[in-house]
Amino acid sequence: MLLRLSIQTVFSSLLLLVSTTVIWLQPSSVLAGPYFEDGYLGLTQTELHQKLGMPQAVRDRKSALRVFTYHAITDWEKYFRKLVSPENGEDVYTFKRDGIEIRYSFSYTVDPNDESENRTLFVRLVDIEFSPAVPLAKIPTLVPEFHPSEDPASPSFRSNIWVLLFKGAASPQARFIVKEATKDKLEWTLAYQLFSLQGLPDPLTTKSLVDRMEISTQSVELVKQRQRHTHDPILNPYSREFSQHALAPQPPTAKKIPVPKYAE
Repeated sequence: MLLRLSIQTVFSSLLLLVSTTVIWLQPSSVLAGPYFEDGYLGLTQTELHQKLGMPQAVRDRKSALRVFTYHAITDWEKYFRKLVSPENGEDVYTFKRDGIEIRYSFSYTVDPNDESENRTLFVRLVDIEFSPAVPLAKIPTLVPEFHPSEDPASPSFRSNIWVLLFKGAASPQARFIVKEATKDKLEWTLAYQLFSLQGLPDPLTTKSLVDRMEISTQSVELVKQRQRHTHDPILNPYSREFSQHALAPQPPTAKKIPVPKYAE
């Protein structure tokens, strides 16, 4: 009886060891999953395709500017994918919501330690374009993945062409998709960046038009430490306080006293 129990104990221990080893040897793609509430960042390309289906097209960037070449998915898989690195191809999905054409493009990154021929691709950025441009207030209804904070103190910044919004807690796992050299020393949070090709008005309002938005992970610390000259802090435009401030009567702008010009 004692011998039988010993054999069962040894067998159970070996089974546990084998199971643990198998799990440990699994590629990172099996353990992949979204880092944030957007549901995309951190997914593998396979997981994204399972979630949205196959893309309508693939595009690759031709320069540092926003110049792209679009390929049919069949052409990309058979030919163009072999000409450039697979991570340079962005999966493209198009939708029409409330009469607005919306184009999602997913950018990828790879594990630098993965030396296999077909390296796993992970979503690092989601680019969403609107045609025509839409007001800030309408974006949450057009983009289901966009749930901006309503906290007036939520970190928010602007420049003359974009608004940057942070949401939620930082994710240590999100460092994997960040290219910043000092990424391990910073915290990385879900970020929404809304762009206007025509420029944003001053003061900013919820009627301001936006052509494009990016879902990515950025660092509030990085903004405050290194980018403070280009990122002006603002009240969260999706807070109630922002709307009340915008509706409040603004003091009249003081007219400048004309300076007479004298002949030399």
